[in-house]
Amino acid sequence: MKSSRLLSILLLLQTGGRMTAGRLAEELGVSVRTVYRDVESLHAAGVPLYGDAGHRGGYRLLPGHRTRLTGLFAPEAEALVLAGMPGAAEGLGLGPHFADAQLKLRAALPDALREHVDRLRARFHIDAPGWYDEDDETPFLPEVADAVRTGRVLEVRYRRWKEPTDVDRRLEPYGLVLKAGRWYLVAGPGPGPRTYRVDQILALTVTDEEAVIPEGFDLAAHWRAGRADFHRRLHQGDAVVRISPRGAARLTGAAARALAATGTAEPDGWTRATLPVESPQHAHDTFLGLGAEVEVLAPEDLRDRIAATVRTLADRYA
Repeated sequence: MKSSRLLSILLLLQTGGRMTAGRLAEELGVSVRTVYRDVESLHAAGVPLYGDAGHRGGYRLLPGHRTRLTGLFAPEAEALVLAGMPGAAEGLGLGPHFADAQLKLRAALPDALREHVDRLRARFHIDAPGWYDEDDETPFLPEVADAVRTGRVLEVRYRRWKEPTDVDRRLEPYGLVLKAGRWYLVAGPGPGPRTYRVDQILALTVTDEEAVIPEGFDLAAHWRAGRADFHRRLHQGDAVVRISPRGAARLTGAAARALAATGTAEPDGWTRATLPVESPQHAHDTFLGLGAEVEVLAPEDLRDRIAATVRTLADRYA
């Protein structure tokens, strides 16, 4: 829709400053030729839009000019409502500000769109933590969030999983990540950023020292790379199994995908497949959890380990 695209160009230049035609085309998902035509239309409408040639050139608005054309379309208003996470805002100490922002957004909408958004808000609810996860106490989250916003170094007492468990750390906050209902702090210094669970911070002091974030650091890209590396290291081997339809229905994640990709039907209705496994202990516990709905065929040491546990259980319950 051309009118929506023209408004987007104005808002991009208003918020982003000077931008090339190529950058505008990338942001809008159109061709550079389309951007040229849109700029001509804005010129014809009297918008003070200028183009500078050269290496540091691009389009820009006349300094001081700001457009008032900030009306929202229904899908845009829906996106803002559904993107809101009151639980996250509350944890960061921004609950009242979030409520005020939602109130202002609602008041700015036309009556018909306001009613539509109210119906939408009543029909969607975000509850990020899993069913079996109790709400973690994260008492220092507001202070950590404030240090991230202001760029201040933290001195913390932190509890880790290995000995010694309680250690003192000086942290330069790079950013906060909410993953599956749990908050993580990505921080330096060191050869590379490290990740700390905020709920494992036992004590905290915000210093006056300014944190130095590495030039070009991208929090989202860093987290995606770390998550990919985690999944690569997660599966340490494979197990060949026979599994019943009932057992197959209980598989999730990588195991379910592997079943679909490698599974072959057998005459008795079961399926033979090669499934990824983590550690031997994790594989042992996972397959035992499926009870009689699965049979491990390989590796032999995993099969023997499960058989030994089954014999112990049989003796115990004899």
